[in-house]
Amino acid sequence: MSSPHARTPAAVPSRRNVLRQAASLALLGPALTALGSTSAAAATTKASPSLDFEGVTLKVLCNTPHLSMYNNFLSPAWQQLTGGTLQARAVDYTQLADMIIQDVQSGTGEFDCFDYYYYMLGSIADAGALVDLTRWIAAQSDLDTGDFLKSVYDPYTVYRKRRYGLPYDGDQHLIFYNQELLDTYGLKPPRTWDGYDAAAKTITEGGGGAYYGAVVTGQPDPMVLGPAFINRLVGYGGDLVDRSGRPTLTTDAALAAAQHLIDIAPYALPTPTETGLGTATDAFMAGQAALVETWTGVAQRAADPTLSKIVGKWGVTALPLGGGNTRRRTPLDGGYGLGVSAASKNRDAALEFIKWVTSADEMLLETTQKNSAIDPNRTSVLHSSAYAANTPVAVDLIRAGLDGTPMVWPHGPADPDNLQRLVDQLALAIEGKQSAATALQNAQAAWTS
Repeated sequence: MSSPHARTPAAVPSRRNVLRQAASLALLGPALTALGSTSAAAATTKASPSLDFEGVTLKVLCNTPHLSMYNNFLSPAWQQLTGGTLQARAVDYTQLADMIIQDVQSGTGEFDCFDYYYYMLGSIADAGALVDLTRWIAAQSDLDTGDFLKSVYDPYTVYRKRRYGLPYDGDQHLIFYNQELLDTYGLKPPRTWDGYDAAAKTITEGGGGAYYGAVVTGQPDPMVLGPAFINRLVGYGGDLVDRSGRPTLTTDAALAAAQHLIDIAPYALPTPTETGLGTATDAFMAGQAALVETWTGVAQRAADPTLSKIVGKWGVTALPLGGGNTRRRTPLDGGYGLGVSAASKNRDAALEFIKWVTSADEMLLETTQKNSAIDPNRTSVLHSSAYAANTPVAVDLIRAGLDGTPMVWPHGPADPDNLQRLVDQLALAIEGKQSAATALQNAQAAWTS
């Protein structure tokens, strides 16, 4: 947990504060060992100053996959540390940005903190929904911003040279594969998108409907079909926009990416444009799909026998390349920041919360919880032995992606709508209602800055 800065002079410890210190130290134990903290005594001193928010209820709006972390882990830990109450409400990813903006602009002010997708940052900051944290961050000597991963710190938090949040969940995609199904057909994990499509075709044709070669998450939403297209686009060496922010959706790389989605659709789990995130993961862990491109957190769930039928039968590899491209970049598919609502009535507590929850010690605990949906935001967490031990199959690929120079999604005020128009056009192409070229030309023409 982070080092809280005192608000009031230290006094004789109350029984509640003594118990809080003990509870905080118990929670910190594994993380302190993994991160090389100096001593238990030092940890007690760090956890003990007056982070006293008894009687204060903080409310966080988050995306559904994060809710269990708030309810089962963060809320009790925050209460033990501060005496305060933490409540989280989850909404579907399709509603998150609108809910954030509506809560502030309507004057309701129900929430104190927002757990937001980074591609929404420009739209919600431009709407005045987030507190500008630039000066506050600069004044926090114990925040250790140098430890935040360079690949996510600015993309997740900076809009028009001002910082509106702290990076929370460092997401990326990998290819997860069913080793048993690949072995059945004498196949290896694909290194190219052509190889990916060929493997999927072979397995689907041999499966007779019992299983499929791949899953295409083709539901027309930026966080579903968006990564499927962007993964292929980056594999072919393309980008969504150029350095000036102008769309580059009619390049050869973009056309190849869109055509791959069309070509693989007949050999994917039915029906691609109706397949969402949960359906894709469930099918893979049930042994019904050989290949799926998805978030790294699936590594923990696929290894859990209470959730997965493929324990010990799966592996993971990097996103494929395509054409003559040899440059590997990781697209930042998803990823979250934590910001403070401009309408919060508990701003002091909200600031302390986002500082604590994104700290190195706390993040190590969060990323190593059973079936955690939280990925590293800090270099120290990403390269810790505890994180490696908790994600042994995928850790090298995760580190390579987050340590590199990834492809960042555009995240200006108009970009959520731009991305929605793009996936709407791609979905029509996947359904055979228009060509890849027409879909991309339409999306290019509709893109606004």
